Amino acid sequence: MKTEIKTIKAPQAIGPYSQAIGAQGLLFISGQIPLIAATGEVLQGTIEEQTKLVLDNIGEILLAGGLNYANIVKTTVFLTDLADFAAVNGVYGSYFQEQAPARSCVQVAALPKGVKIEIEVIAASK
Repeated sequence: MKTEIKTIKAPQAIGPYSQAIGAQGLLFISGQIPLIAATGEVLQGTIEEQTKLVLDNIGEILLAGGLNYANIVKTTVFLTDLADFAAVNGVYGSYFQEQAPARSCVQVAALPKGVKIEIEVIAASK
């Protein structure tokens, strides 16, 4: 009923979860934080650079599942500071030129490894 999707081109899970799970034509990508895939280290950079890395890592997981950004139907963006919203939105928007997915964006008290952003994704294969 479900299939684990994983790739070495995106950060490995840092807990008891999968990078992504495919089920019934949907791909559920676990929340991605700005980790460098090769080292597992947090990218020390601007919120724009961190957002780009998160979205690039999501792209690698999508590719491993046979999909791309056009297949994304819903995202949830978690920020530790909503003051970063405009900067994140600028980068985020460059990945979705047509039919942007539905999205929620919320401020949270903290994220794993002290990062400022996490994005989770649902994509559809049909």
